[in-house]
Amino acid sequence: MRIVERLPVPIRVVENVFIPLSDGSRVAAKLWIPEDAESRPVPVVMEYIPYRKRDFTARRDAQAHAYLAGHGYASIRVDCRGAGDSDGLMHDEYLAQELEDGAEVIGWLAAQPWSTGKVGMFGGSWGGFNSLQVAALRPAALKAIITVVSTDDRYADDMHYMGGAVLNDMLSWGQQFFAQRGRPPDPAIVGERWREMWTRRLDAIHPQLVDWMTHQRRDAFWKHGSICEDYSAIECAVYAIGGWVDGYSNAVFRMMKGLTCPKKALVGPWGHGRPHFAYPGPMVGYLQEQLRWWDHWLKGRDTGIMREPAFKAWMQDSVEPKSFYEFRQGRWITEPSWPTPNLRDRRYVLSSGTLSEGDEAAAGPVLSIRSPETVGIAGGEWCPFGLGGVGPELPLDQRMDDGGSLVFDSAPLAERLEILGAPIAELALSADKPRANLIVRLSDIRPDGSVLRVTYGVLNLTHRDSHETPAPLEPGRIYRVRLALNEIAHVFPAGHRLRIAISTAYWPILFPSPDRAMLSIVCGTSSVTLPQRPPRAEDAAVPDLPPPEGAPLLPAETARAASVVRTLKHDVGSGRVEYRIDRDDGRLKLLHSGTFVETVKSNVYRIKDDDPLAAESTVTVTYKLERPGWNIEIRTAVTLTGDAMRFRLVTDFDAFEGDVRVCSRSWDDRIARDLV
Repeated sequence: MRIVERLPVPIRVVENVFIPLSDGSRVAAKLWIPEDAESRPVPVVMEYIPYRKRDFTARRDAQAHAYLAGHGYASIRVDCRGAGDSDGLMHDEYLAQELEDGAEVIGWLAAQPWSTGKVGMFGGSWGGFNSLQVAALRPAALKAIITVVSTDDRYADDMHYMGGAVLNDMLSWGQQFFAQRGRPPDPAIVGERWREMWTRRLDAIHPQLVDWMTHQRRDAFWKHGSICEDYSAIECAVYAIGGWVDGYSNAVFRMMKGLTCPKKALVGPWGHGRPHFAYPGPMVGYLQEQLRWWDHWLKGRDTGIMREPAFKAWMQDSVEPKSFYEFRQGRWITEPSWPTPNLRDRRYVLSSGTLSEGDEAAAGPVLSIRSPETVGIAGGEWCPFGLGGVGPELPLDQRMDDGGSLVFDSAPLAERLEILGAPIAELALSADKPRANLIVRLSDIRPDGSVLRVTYGVLNLTHRDSHETPAPLEPGRIYRVRLALNEIAHVFPAGHRLRIAISTAYWPILFPSPDRAMLSIVCGTSSVTLPQRPPRAEDAAVPDLPPPEGAPLLPAETARAASVVRTLKHDVGSGRVEYRIDRDDGRLKLLHSGTFVETVKSNVYRIKDDDPLAAESTVTVTYKLERPGWNIEIRTAVTLTGDAMRFRLVTDFDAFEGDVRVCSRSWDDRIARDLV
């Protein structure tokens, strides 16, 4: 990234601004603003998240917000109610209070003497979610948003459920969020009342994981905040950005189809980060793209951004399967809209271990699979964070998982095949148990025999007709099931082969179904349809996005380097497998405040080859904040197990001030399984 030391517009930084809310509470914010904004008002852009502007996101915040302010905007980073230095309590994600507060903050920003009255909102992940959700409230001053790696559907695409099956990421993220909720405000900002505020947070702490796991179907709990319930509620302009290996890329396609407001989309090869720093590359000028968007919608300048094709994506080349890529080979392509008229269906029928191009035929042989519960070990993470050299997160060679799956291979391709969109599996199948999971993977078999996972999809088969009203399977009955795999752009070169792999397990991405079901697939009447996008002459003229640039990071010293270690142990005698991820974000001293910050997290997943009820997921998270006279540590742990009828969540929370444990609480919750 090119660091811009001298920005076009001189700015000043206001370390803390308390923004009043109508109920008497205040939320805390940090403001970057042009020096002359009081005499020459500017538009405002806002990021609104719970991740502590004072310390844990301070370095990153400075790089983006100073850059935007240095190009003529008031750029503000707001801590949600109950987080960081803001008043109040935070009980869960995206509650109505959070969204209403966000709309109030926008009104306050629009009314400031240094503001033109026009506001934009942006963010990635949480900030992308609530940008959409606040936009649906239609605050008058909000003219445009940029939403990055977020979702329009909190049930379909978030770290809770996938296809109606339980994601282990629900535990991983849930425990991290739980620990975050226990962190105190900073005495340097809020003064002596910091301990009283902290005590209120600690007294109110509860494991919101229990709520998430209680709502196992797509009910009102998840519909709240899911803007797909009414796309027309959003009237301001929306720029949706996603990454192919991120867990949220499907939402970009749905929003482009469903939103009726002015809209634009960008999908790159990235993980769960921002396009100017996320891996795999190419990293691009996300902040420059922001400026083009804001200049158009908040300053009325003709930047050309809305005359460009509405949809731009990175068409990925075939590569050797690896757990990390610094750069993913490919090229940019564009489409005038999404859905695009420039696709055609390419159907492949499942035969006896083969994929044959053409229409479905009469029923053929029936092939059955009951996967080892360890299938999925080569799947990487559900939502890679693009951590660079310290984060091997991507799928490995799929031959490890294919051995426990039904596989169907095509003949070598006679010519290059490019796909864009969601492959659709339409299967005739039966199960021998009332509950079962179906996992379908599309892979690229390379001439050397290595197998690259291209995309995959998951369906809890009790959700075959609806995520709202699931129903048990009737053992032995044949069902027609439709499963959309994750949206993707990929090039299969001539000479490569396609592979469809079907399994009943995908550990540790999925917590297993309690019934070790066997699926039987009816060949001949089962097929997979690929969204083929023939190369277009216009592709050669699609310009690259500029390389990334930003303001300097906030100065810091590294006291301990970051690291991520992933290990796999297999006890051959017992069949017990342990997959472990130890992530240490290091120890960093923030020079602006003299505060040391630390985050250490461990995920341990255990299971046996032949026993889904042996599944055990444990997540521990530790946060530390330290400087002379102030030493805070939060330690949390949670373990998820289950029997045939219930989940069990055992949760511990401890908070320390120096060597004194000021809070210690434990929970042991049993939650009925609802066809999962």
